[in-house]
Amino acid sequence: MLMLSRYWWMVALRGLLLLLFGLAAILWPGATLTVLVLWIGAGFLVNGAFVLGAAIVGRDVQGRGWLLLDGLLGVAAGILTFLYPGITGLVLLWLVAGWAIVSGVLQIAAAVQFRKVIRGEWMLALAGALAIAFGVLLIARPGAGLVTLALLIGWFAIFYGVVLIALGFRLRGLANLLGGAPLAARR
Repeated sequence: MLMLSRYWWMVALRGLLLLLFGLAAILWPGATLTVLVLWIGAGFLVNGAFVLGAAIVGRDVQGRGWLLLDGLLGVAAGILTFLYPGITGLVLLWLVAGWAIVSGVLQIAAAVQFRKVIRGEWMLALAGALAIAFGVLLIARPGAGLVTLALLIGWFAIFYGVVLIALGFRLRGLANLLGGAPLAARR
């Protein structure tokens, strides 16, 4: 907890960046989705190319065949993403939904642990509940359109960002409170 409070500004900065991203996603939902899909495709392609390069250069490396297969799969996934961006968008919807639900559960579990250490742990639990609700909503309405996903991502990022900013400043208060205590007493 001490480490988290020491770097409170990172939590707050993360919240601010999410808030700004959310506003951009709401203002330009179509562009947001297109950029997300293209970034995913580019990431697959670049990663696959680097893994292939490592497999080719490392001729005497044990497990080289696995590297070749991994690289080829990455390149193929990148090419398919660019050829079929709609399917990639739907897969993205399912990935975001799964991530949101798992992340939300983990945040609620962390909030339960933090309740003995800080006041305001409910903010982390609220962020987790928002994440779970977001994931469930995506699963319940996949046909509502991928542009709606961009809008939901935008609103989620705004609310999530605001909660993280508040948590960051709460951690700042904890850091100030712990600032005078010797390191051994902080643990």
